[in-house]
Order: sequence, then structure tokens, then C-alpha cells
Amino acid sequence: MKYFLDSAKLDEIKYAYESFGIDGVTTNPKHIMLSGKPFLTAIEDIANWLRKENLDGYEKFPVSVEINPHIDNADEMCAEAEKIAAISPNFVIKIPATEAGVSAARRLEKKGIRTNVTLIFSAAGAILPAKNGSLFVSPFIGWKEANGEDCRAYIKDIVQIYKNYGYYGKTQIICAAIRTPKQIVDCAVAGADIVTCGLDVYKESMKHAYTRQGIETFCEAWDNTAG
Repeated sequence: MKYFLDSAKLDEIKYAYESFGIDGVTTNPKHIMLSGKPFLTAIEDIANWLRKENLDGYEKFPVSVEINPHIDNADEMCAEAEKIAAISPNFVIKIPATEAGVSAARRLEKKGIRTNVTLIFSAAGAILPAKNGSLFVSPFIGWKEANGEDCRAYIKDIVQIYKNYGYYGKTQIICAAIRTPKQIVDCAVAGADIVTCGLDVYKESMKHAYTRQGIETFCEAWDNTAG
């Protein structure tokens, strides 16, 4: 399973790549806002870093960039997507899982512009993007579970549907809005291709009380070793 970082902060991206070997990045308008930079500056800075690291191309290191969420028709979505995609060969265009969004994603894929259909909240919503050849589909986890839903069956259903019809691996499943290490595990058990979450969630996944207890035990033994 691949790990993507859900962020538009370049310092976080660099840290996660160097420390954890993340495989890609997902951004959205909120992440751009939190970066403190204008939209174009934020994504161009990421593109420049990718070139510097010799990571050109979505096959090496995909970066999902979301189009203006105010746009609600396929023609304008495609026009906006083409402008963003031209900035970097790494950019995969995030398109909302609406009728217009799925139509735009279908057209963009035919032009060779890869897409990530996002804001998926049901297994039904994940089928058309795969049928139409989108590179990624992003079912959300954290938002649903915050409202009392258990998402394990939901992700397993998407994985099984994709396996049934030959979509699995062609349209990759990015489990998005991951809030806890347990959700990472649930998605991995279900067979999702990718999880994307914030840097703090990845750091938290490496923590365990027994690990700390073990280090303290071994430090004490080390300090009391004769000679």
C-alpha cells in the first residue's frame, strides 16, 4: 500500500518524503489555504521541488491538485484542469464526484490528463470513475466515521467491485480523510491501494507505549552493563 501526504506545505512534503518515503501528495483548497501561499505559488513551488528531486512525472510521484470548487459544469472543469495540468507532469487533477465532474474526468482521461475523482462517500459513487478510466478515486473515511459510520465494509465493497470488473489496480483507491492509525490499518486490510493523511497521523502510527517502555528498559540495562 502506498502512502500519500495530505498537505500543500512544502516543508511537510519534504520531511515526509525524506523521513517516511511517501509516494505522492494530495492537496485541496483547504490545504492550499493552510500553506499560507496563493494557489499558483503553492503548486508551482511543489512542481519546482519535484524537478529538483528528479521526480518528474505522475508515475514517479503524483500530486493531486483540485480545480476551483465553484466550477460546476464539465466544459469549464476541463478548461481549468488543462491549465493546471500544464504546470507539471506530476499533477493529477482532482475532480468532484458529481455528474459534471465524472463527465469532465472522462473527457480529460481521453486527452491524457490524469484525474482523481474525489469526495466519494459510497461504493456506488466509486464505480463510474473506474469505468471511465480515472487514475485515482478518493473515498473519504474520516468524515463518515466522525458521524458514526464504520467504513470497513464500505472500502471492502469498493475493492471487491473493482476486482469483479477488472478495475482494481487500474483505477487506484486512495482512502482519504484518514484521521487515525486504525483507519490506515482498516484500509490496508481491505486492500486499498493508497492512504492519504496528514503528517501527524503518520507520526502517530509509529508510536506505541510498549515501544517507549522497551526503549527505557533497554536504556537502563545498557547503563548498568559492566565495563
